[in-house]
Amino acid sequence: MEHHATKLKLLFICWLLLVPTGIIVAYQFFPSEPMELYLVAAFLVFAGIVSYFPIIINETPIFLTQWITLVAFLLHGLFYEILFLQFSIIMLMFSLKIKKDELYRYFLNSVMFLFVSLISGITFYAVGGEIGNHTFSDLIGPLIIYQLVNFIANQILYHWSGIFLGKKERFFAKNMLWDFFTLTMVFPLGVGLYLLFNDIGYVSFLIIGIPFISFAYVLRMYNSSERVNEYLQRAAEIGHQLTERLQVNEVLDLFIQKISQVLPVDYAYILDVIGDELVLLRGVEKGEQNVDIMPAIKKNQGISGVVWGTGKAVLYNEKAEWENRSHGYMPDGAESVLCIPIFRRKKVEGVLFLVSTKKKQYEKYQIPMIDILCSYFIVAIQNAKHYEKTKRMSEHCQLTKLYNYRYFEELLSNEFELLSKGQRNELSLIMLDIDYFKSVNDTYGHQSGNEILVQMAKRIKSLIGNRGTVARYGGEEFVILLPDTNKQAALRLAEIVRLTIANRPFATQNFLDIGVKHESISITVSIGVATAPQDADDSLALIRHADRALYIGAKQAGKNRVAEYMK
Repeated sequence: MEHHATKLKLLFICWLLLVPTGIIVAYQFFPSEPMELYLVAAFLVFAGIVSYFPIIINETPIFLTQWITLVAFLLHGLFYEILFLQFSIIMLMFSLKIKKDELYRYFLNSVMFLFVSLISGITFYAVGGEIGNHTFSDLIGPLIIYQLVNFIANQILYHWSGIFLGKKERFFAKNMLWDFFTLTMVFPLGVGLYLLFNDIGYVSFLIIGIPFISFAYVLRMYNSSERVNEYLQRAAEIGHQLTERLQVNEVLDLFIQKISQVLPVDYAYILDVIGDELVLLRGVEKGEQNVDIMPAIKKNQGISGVVWGTGKAVLYNEKAEWENRSHGYMPDGAESVLCIPIFRRKKVEGVLFLVSTKKKQYEKYQIPMIDILCSYFIVAIQNAKHYEKTKRMSEHCQLTKLYNYRYFEELLSNEFELLSKGQRNELSLIMLDIDYFKSVNDTYGHQSGNEILVQMAKRIKSLIGNRGTVARYGGEEFVILLPDTNKQAALRLAEIVRLTIANRPFATQNFLDIGVKHESISITVSIGVATAPQDADDSLALIRHADRALYIGAKQAGKNRVAEYMK
């Protein structure tokens, strides 16, 4: 950023030294004919219109004012060409809405075009060219040389400017082709306007100018429609990518990422309608996630609340337009704002809030594309939520909410792969079974048994925490998988689990005796422990050996104890 500012200062100093000096030199040392005030006004208006509405192809503005400034040069001299060309550059910069950090573009183009005008103009005079009213045959030779020198000088200076800005471009690049095609267009137009002006005067501006401006406008509109079509096509491509994601977080991340690629976004917020409030679902500020920055918003409160209430998108070009409408949180330096409702079944389900720190960053034609993206987004989110719910149900025991046998076996298999690759040192498995669980069901009822299983799951999970994975293996059996845990550590943890369960009775209701509402039941468990790689070479062997330790070493030895697998 500091390097960029240094270049801007350097360009400004160059501009201050060179451009005013160049204009004075052109006025003092090169022949010029005084121009009537009305003709000056005509050139300024015509050059201003053409410059303010450039033809934009592939995001590149095509600058076609040179054919007008060529006429000013041929009629009244180099001074007027430079003057009108400098004015045209200013109008072009206004049209492109350049920001403060892009001011270097004006100074750079101003200096470049000054040198191009001086070099080509001096060459024109040097080969015998004269200004004023002349026939085409008198001008054709010097004029062709003038245009060729203009073209070559422009290419050289453009290449040097690219090097100055750190752009690595070949000298013979696409820009040279564009400039050559521009030359073939402006040259006959300029010569035609010059000859026609000599015959009929100011009317020539209307005869040639109006068709050209109309053509440029139609081409600009066509190009705009092409850009809209391109945006819509990109929206469809992004939409397909969204719907391929099966995780909610993946959908949220991809949506924010793609929006930021398509539009200039410094801050992006996805707000979800929950009850009677808009709640922040995902916030990304300058590439960093931040979810605790925005309080809940009521309907018709602030910009997002109004978009929620009305169901209509809003676009603001600068802070002055929205600051009286804003309520609550707004990021620092915010200028441009684009806020879009997210619909599902014709009902607003959320709001997309986009912010740029630069002015005039969003256009109305972009809103349909964002609408389409939001439609894809809400479908993708619903699909991902459904997938996650289905996956969660398939992986979890519906009673205890612990992982189930299917998930556990897949996890164990994956852990053994890591063990075989050296990414795990050891892998311990604790398997426990509730003692005398059948008598609990017979005495208090199966519903009481279910309540004890739920309490057991919570108790084990709270004891293990993030040290391992707890799963319900089946019936009254539970397993605990402990990555990078040796057997001694696993045995100590198993003993803590056993003692905690044995010393804290379980509360339940006696569903077989209506008169007894509350029961306190003492429960014990038998536990088996096995560790890989010393006790097992594969996942099935580890389960089999832990199970063997459980039944032979603990159950058959009297229950309510921990046993390790012994070969």
